[in-house]
Amino acid sequence: MNNPDSKRELVIEQIRPYGRLVVALSGGVDSAVLLALSREALGPEAVLAITAISDSLPRRDLEDAQSVSSRLGVEHELVETAELGLPEYRANDENRCFYCRNELFRVLRKVAQDRGITEIAYGAIKDDIGDYRPGMKAAVAWGIRAPLLEAGVDKQAVREIARDFGLSVDTKPAAACLASRIPGGTEVTEERLRSVELAEEALRELGFGQLRVRHHGDVGRIELENDDLARLGDPVLRSRVVAAVRNAGFRFCALDLEGYRAGSLNLVVPGPGNPARTGGQ
Repeated sequence: MNNPDSKRELVIEQIRPYGRLVVALSGGVDSAVLLALSREALGPEAVLAITAISDSLPRRDLEDAQSVSSRLGVEHELVETAELGLPEYRANDENRCFYCRNELFRVLRKVAQDRGITEIAYGAIKDDIGDYRPGMKAAVAWGIRAPLLEAGVDKQAVREIARDFGLSVDTKPAAACLASRIPGGTEVTEERLRSVELAEEALRELGFGQLRVRHHGDVGRIELENDDLARLGDPVLRSRVVAAVRNAGFRFCALDLEGYRAGSLNLVVPGPGNPARTGGQ
């Protein structure tokens, strides 16, 4: 059961009894593959893709979600979520992801009920088990399905299945909401999210791939993969990088010499003897 074909069939067999299904479509490869397999299991008329719109969703992810749903011929609905209106979310403690996902699943459940749909699924996969994912608790609380996770599908299998379906996101770098770039304990605000998005998008336009711009007040700390770190030996390119980060609203541009690593902000937050992490990538 380790090859992508067997995993694919297992996921399809799990989804078929649902009858009709709402799929949370984030714009990443995991949820795109879930949508593709749901369409194959139930048919396009029985699947509704929903993307939640908020300041924490990069516009690039929204565009990818729209592209995938159009490619698969599945109805795609955009809904607004209001996590930024929640003091608990803005506080950005170790439970931020829980409050975010709780708001998302609350909205999805309402839409599903209005459509007479019982089942909702999201794109959690096997790799997510090893990371700090408080949002999974919200999924359990709302009865949200995770067919890829239940079938033991990992990131490698997801990408291979995405290629089989011809999905444009098959090589898309790992993504996470923009709030994951803000250190735990620092308030999540619209302005900070916007600065991160502007800086990251500008760096992608300069040809960088997997990256993060972490928000440290006046400082935008850049994480790049090793090959991209080497490119910064070019003084012209380096000056463009600095300009891109400053134009996004930061006073200073810092390069993290450790490079890109998922969850680098999963740091200890002061508390009563209990390590607290914000989660995310």
